[in-house]
Amino acid sequence: MKIATYLHDGRPGVGVLTGDDRLLPVADWIRETQVTQAVAQRCAAAGIEPAAGGMLRLLQAGPSALAALALHVEAMRETGHARMISRDAVTLLAPVPRPGKIVAIGRNYADHAKETGVAPFEKPRIIAKLPSSVAAPGTAIPCPPDVTKLDFEAELAVVIGVHARHIEADDVPAVIAGYTVLNDMSAREFQFDVSPPQTTFAKSHDGFAPMGPWLVTRDEVPDPQALTVEAWLNGEPMQHGHTSDMLFPVNTLIAYLSRFMTLEPGDVVATGTPAGSGAFRNPPRYLRAGDKLRLEVSGVGVLEHGIA
Repeated sequence: MKIATYLHDGRPGVGVLTGDDRLLPVADWIRETQVTQAVAQRCAAAGIEPAAGGMLRLLQAGPSALAALALHVEAMRETGHARMISRDAVTLLAPVPRPGKIVAIGRNYADHAKETGVAPFEKPRIIAKLPSSVAAPGTAIPCPPDVTKLDFEAELAVVIGVHARHIEADDVPAVIAGYTVLNDMSAREFQFDVSPPQTTFAKSHDGFAPMGPWLVTRDEVPDPQALTVEAWLNGEPMQHGHTSDMLFPVNTLIAYLSRFMTLEPGDVVATGTPAGSGAFRNPPRYLRAGDKLRLEVSGVGVLEHGIA
């Protein structure tokens, strides 16, 4: 399934895309779905309530809810009772508009590590992007007035579907809800030109995590290491890579992270970018107002947005 978060007539919703480029609204169905007992207990222990609705509620309801949703969608289509919305009638939002956390992986492709002038890491390089940096597809991302080295990185992003801690790499697929496309934008001057480097700050300004256009459920991506990752800037090819070139594959990354932190439903892991981002080109090509970006992960989707 391709599951999208959107605005329609000024109201947020969640819908499943059908083959005829329409959406079946499922927000009401999600609100009636119970979160898992594990989620309820963890929320209670933290003094918070589970999500009342939306994509996060669906993910908190666990893999069984995704399976039940697929059956619900099929039943609605077969009976002809589905109330469909044209995709052109909605404004897509980030699939998970406010993840609990976004964990980015630095220099996870051999060609990108090479162009940055460093040897491949022995262990994953972990970087945080703050949840407030999330932006919707189609957004014109404002460049902060003091930033002159605004950069892009096309990435496959993994969306977590269950609480996961101390898991083995072979067990990782069961904790993944699905995948989306993410642009790991950076203000390079804060990452490279100051001491000490401010990498999390460089990557967490407002809008610096455009994400979308939807969540593709795990069953539609049998092998996350068999995908192309590409980026175009104003129609010019900038990045072309393949997830088989990751130094640390998806299963390895998720297992590694789970050794140190609990991954939760709705968390996003941005898995790194191939060579070709602006800072490492000769000459560098930083983003400017009016630029248009297209980022694509095969089998997942196309994320487009601009720079204001």
